[in-house]
Amino acid sequence: MIHANVADVELHFDTAPTLFSPAKADRGSLAILSCVSLEPNDKVLDLGCGYGLIGIYAAKVIGAERVWMADNDQTAIEYAVKNLAINGVERVSVVMSDGFREIREANFTKIICNPPYHVDFSVPKHFIEKGFNRLVLNGSMYIVTKRKPWYQNKLRSIFGGVHVRELDSYFIFEAAKKSFTYANADRK
Repeated sequence: MIHANVADVELHFDTAPTLFSPAKADRGSLAILSCVSLEPNDKVLDLGCGYGLIGIYAAKVIGAERVWMADNDQTAIEYAVKNLAINGVERVSVVMSDGFREIREANFTKIICNPPYHVDFSVPKHFIEKGFNRLVLNGSMYIVTKRKPWYQNKLRSIFGGVHVRELDSYFIFEAAKKSFTYANADRK
């Protein structure tokens, strides 16, 4: 069992050895949560939720009915659902989806993700491009990685700008949707 205290919110997680960060709360996820300010009217997507750290924290802060969690791994989805129950959270929408392919919901104010960044860039490219389209105007995408240049350039080319913070050897990117079209039409 993993125990975490995030901004005075106590969280508990059961996990499996095959899931990301199975022994302790991931430092990258904790870093990104320290940079995201959740508001009562937010509508949040935890994209690539794993066993549920980000989404369950968001549900505890803003209410479960305003949170969606998605992952493409069946084991992750099973543990996310299990961890919702462990943490006494009901009514979060949990979706098995490869990126946005099975997510029907839109109009998110915040999309928060800790993508698999030790692989090629096809997954984060999909997350960023499709995420832009699922945000409300002035909604924000938050991404945490250990790689800076590609993410900074990609987010800038889609959103028109990006704010980057470095915390605990991670880069936290925040990009706000300021128009209904990509900043760079040729999507570099």
